[in-house]
Amino acid sequence: MNKTFSPPWWATSPHVQTILPLLTKVASPRLRRERLELTDGDFIDLDWQGEPSQGRPILVIIHGLEGSAQSHYARRLLQACAALQLCALVHHHRSCSGEPNRLGRSYHSGDTADLAFNLARLKARFPDSPLYAVGYSLGGNVLAKYQGETHSASLLARAVVVSAPLQLAACAKRLEKGFSKLYQGYLIKQLQQKLRAKLADPKLSSSMPVADTQVDELSSFYRFDDKVTAPLHGFSGVDDYYQRASGMAFLANIASPTLIIHAKDDPFMTEAVIPSRQQLSAAVEYELHHHGGHVGFIQGGSPWKPRFYLEGRIMQFLTGEDHAGTL
Repeated sequence: MNKTFSPPWWATSPHVQTILPLLTKVASPRLRRERLELTDGDFIDLDWQGEPSQGRPILVIIHGLEGSAQSHYARRLLQACAALQLCALVHHHRSCSGEPNRLGRSYHSGDTADLAFNLARLKARFPDSPLYAVGYSLGGNVLAKYQGETHSASLLARAVVVSAPLQLAACAKRLEKGFSKLYQGYLIKQLQQKLRAKLADPKLSSSMPVADTQVDELSSFYRFDDKVTAPLHGFSGVDDYYQRASGMAFLANIASPTLIIHAKDDPFMTEAVIPSRQQLSAAVEYELHHHGGHVGFIQGGSPWKPRFYLEGRIMQFLTGEDHAGTL
């Protein structure tokens, strides 16, 4: 498969690349839910497509901020997996499967513990099955950080990181400017809604770091992360959180084959997320495209039926085969 990406003339705008996939219909996959009980009394939900079998690869899909198995990119990748008869599951972050999680805390951009727990459990159940993972946006940062943290002990045979905010502080500032503020507002409203639900729960409200009267003030990622994300997850403040949770510093320690894909025009990012060659281990293959937006990468078709670059490239990297005629 050609590793170069070029958008059609009608999709050169980063905002078309980012927004049109959200509006494009993708068939809802048939999924089987499994609840994974965590050691701290909370849970995460896994949505399976296909039946796992010993010795056959399993692909773990890690969604972005406030995403799920129903996100457009997850649906498209699940379709690609079905076409290739590859068993896949969506790893939902806490509170993202359609049911609130039990604890005051939820998930964050550097939260690798739940992913590590899930992968260890999968490896114990299917020791002969290669494990692959694909992480998008926030989920991509989590995946990159996991790969670097675990180094040669990573349980993943291969991994793909798409549109990851590898420098969180720079991305938070970017989302406070221009048209990108609309993306921030859309996501912040979802986070505020979940926060209000926890503040209204008598079992959780006393452990929350803010009061209901303060929620409207948390109108940017920087403010929300400083007042909510950081204290709930053991960070001293937003700067500590952004520094320790950003995936960039972990790239040099990655030991298993990992593909990272970015678009230079991503409206969620700045050039701070682009690693230098010295910041990458020899196991990392890095692709930087001029266009693509945020988890977009429309490469053809029409505005009514766009064709995408990501699924074919992801599968080519994971399997070593060109599936251009299949996907």
